[in-house]
Amino acid sequence: MPFTSLKSKISSVKHTTHFGEVVKINATVITATGLNVSIGDMVKIISNLTNQKITGMITEIDGGTFFITPFSFVEGFRSKDKVYLDSNGLNIPVGDELIGRVVDPFMRPIDSKGPINHTKQAPIIKSPIAAMKRGMIDEVFSVGVKSIDGLLTCGKGQKLGIFAGSGVGKSTLMGMIVRGANTTIKVVALIGERGREVPEFIEKNLGGDLTNTVIVVATSDDSPLMRKYGAFAAMSVAEYFKDQGQDVLFIMDSVTRFAMAQREIGLALGEPPTSKGYPPSSLTLLPQLMERAGKEEGKGSITAFFTVLIEGDDMSDPIADQSRSILDGHIVLSRELTDFGIYPPIHILNSASRVISDIATDEHLNAVMKFRRMYTLLKENEMLIRIGAYVKGTDTELDEAIDKKDIMESFLKQKSDEQTNFEETINSLMSIVN
Repeated sequence: MPFTSLKSKISSVKHTTHFGEVVKINATVITATGLNVSIGDMVKIISNLTNQKITGMITEIDGGTFFITPFSFVEGFRSKDKVYLDSNGLNIPVGDELIGRVVDPFMRPIDSKGPINHTKQAPIIKSPIAAMKRGMIDEVFSVGVKSIDGLLTCGKGQKLGIFAGSGVGKSTLMGMIVRGANTTIKVVALIGERGREVPEFIEKNLGGDLTNTVIVVATSDDSPLMRKYGAFAAMSVAEYFKDQGQDVLFIMDSVTRFAMAQREIGLALGEPPTSKGYPPSSLTLLPQLMERAGKEEGKGSITAFFTVLIEGDDMSDPIADQSRSILDGHIVLSRELTDFGIYPPIHILNSASRVISDIATDEHLNAVMKFRRMYTLLKENEMLIRIGAYVKGTDTELDEAIDKKDIMESFLKQKSDEQTNFEETINSLMSIVN
């Protein structure tokens, strides 16, 4: 290692000789005394018996007693173990060296490609972009998926949600967006998912190509704190590239697992459960993460897609409901469309982009409205058409929709390895409605 790099690493570490002691341990919280700490401080707990070390965060203080939520599991620790204050705070190393790598929330590599020589530190927790410093969303952000580019057009700096039940195709659509997005940097956060899904997502959905991509992973077997701060850490990586003037794609799977991690933490600390057992902190945490995406004047942008798992396909789920109110649009995946063989199964009538009117031309908007109207007419009269009760010539608009049914469904379908050009998508949409 070069001497200057070693010197910078040593100088960035702030050591302390003061320590506290553990007085109580349970599965999710360590209670300790003897240090003057603040909420959010980072500490290290060191076993007197084995010298094993774990990192934790101060999440509650009661007089001289403080409560630590650990980033890993607590097996092997006991009362009287030492607790040291980590003066570095909750920072992570960032840099261009992360591109093409798979890392954990502390930016430690988990892809067996060797160490990463970072040069800069960034805070995991950071204030969102100030309201008056946000840039106007006035440029199209193409993702290479026809039904999104054509009918749910998104812009640079927009925040969208992908809402779906289990097994409907969120991961496949995520892979299509990552591969087809017209941007230079892509940050993917896989939070709370099964461990086997990580290599599967990389090999199957991305084709093993991590060009210009950073993947941050906190699997379901990680501690709740790792899952919670894995999302914030991934957003900090995206912000690093945004501050360099880059247009970044940020995609996270899933917001629901992130909220569940906070639910575990909040309930362990005694917060009252509300709807579906979520404490108030789970709902207040969502805007703290989501509002950090966007477009900032004088810098780049973060265009974000957050997947939301709809339990039982219930769109009134508290996390789904809260997410919809924060985001600038929502893409709903329908289990019914998968039964008809339409992939990606985007239900365009239940989906919306709140900025499409600001970034699309008048001709494009008119085409979108006409397509949606014809598709609505088909859905409303589907039963009559199937049983032969509708007589052609009764409604000219419905006649046109029936004539164009096949070509409309063809527009909505797309193979997972297929990418489309934005101009070609708009021309296809125009040809259908005209």
